Amino acid sequence: MTWLVVGTDAVLGVFALMFAWLWLGFRLRAVLAGAGVVVAYAISEVIKLVVQEERPCRGAPSLADCPEPGDWSFPSNHSVIAGASAVAIWALHRTLGWVAAVCAVAAAASRVVVGVHYVHDVVAGLLLGALVSWVIAVLSKKRNRDVVLERVR
Repeated sequence: MTWLVVGTDAVLGVFALMFAWLWLGFRLRAVLAGAGVVVAYAISEVIKLVVQEERPCRGAPSLADCPEPGDWSFPSNHSVIAGASAVAIWALHRTLGWVAAVCAVAAAASRVVVGVHYVHDVVAGLLLGALVSWVIAVLSKKRNRDVVLERVR
């Protein structure tokens, strides 16, 4: 097992550490941001069941073990989680958001490099995760603003 194979999963732990640190300062918004990641993942699982695209490692050698048949390729769940996490972290902390964005692109690229996804799988995953997370961030920000305005009245 190469460092690339370990790194492709380890980067998800980096996102978890970032969320834990942000939770200390942003409690409710961090929970909502994390919920966006879960929602994005759930949507990607539904898409996988509809599309049912075979993985590239089924017909070619790969650095990573090929997931079991029925674990479809499109979209990449790692990329969905990475894209959603990066946008959620960006919404809470801009500087850490830059780090998360770089990690997200690296996580997505690593899935192609180790041979378990096609490029379009990871691009779609990043975009799906980012979009879902952005919508939830906008809605939570609007909700927070409405609560503050109501308290002022």
